[in-house]
Amino acid sequence: MSFKLHPQLQTDCYDLGVLGDCTLLLNKNALLPWFILVPHTTENELYKLESHQQSNVQNSINKLAQFVESHFITDKLNIATIGNIVPQLHIHVIGRFKNDFCWPQPVWGQSEFTPYNDNKLDLIKQALLEIIITPDHSDHLSR
Repeated sequence: MSFKLHPQLQTDCYDLGVLGDCTLLLNKNALLPWFILVPHTTENELYKLESHQQSNVQNSINKLAQFVESHFITDKLNIATIGNIVPQLHIHVIGRFKNDFCWPQPVWGQSEFTPYNDNKLDLIKQALLEIIITPDHSDHLSR
């Protein structure tokens, strides 16, 4: 299988490395902790994955969700596989706050945007390295 990240995900996100069987991305909008897991597969739906890969992906979702909830002290998590615009299977794990810019509405389609500064991005990467990203894949961290 040749895994290649969809161009829209490459444009919209920072590639943070590998978590389990997934590429871990961070949406470039710093208004919310918005992570995306992209399973290493050519399938476009979770149910189409073999059971062992479904289990691995769910474990990655759980690890990432626990990280987002504890690191960012969120009020709520939004976890979803929408894929209407980007057909590649990907899972959004988004930390939400009762005072965030679009609460309680969905984050999709919102136009407000604030980029990450290098310091904040580096702090997130460091926290992820210490908690969940597979150490032997840390060389994949990039901007």
